[in-house]
Amino acid sequence: MKENHLHILWTDDNPITAEHMVVMYSKNAILKDWWKDVTVIIWGATSKLVAENENVQNLIKECEEVGVKFSACLACANNLGTTEKLTELGIELKFWGQPLTELIKNKEHLLTV
Repeated sequence: MKENHLHILWTDDNPITAEHMVVMYSKNAILKDWWKDVTVIIWGATSKLVAENENVQNLIKECEEVGVKFSACLACANNLGTTEKLTELGIELKFWGQPLTELIKNKEHLLTV
């Protein structure tokens, strides 16, 4: 188990939740040393929010600048037509089904939003 690595599974497409939960917490988690590593997993409807909302894109860049990692579900991006935009934004894309299953089975630190 990775004791000091938090994964945030982000499935909500609400921009208020993006700004006042996902971004706020993940950025502060790194800046205040609550967690050594934070990875935000973009899944489902969030893929469209990130691809289409410039403010959310800027907030993600701010998080990346302090060390938060972002990765998106490739199957979701393909299905929602966001693969090209997410790639352009420099967000890692991969099939997350198996890795997410392993995180859960291994009782890793996982926050879902």
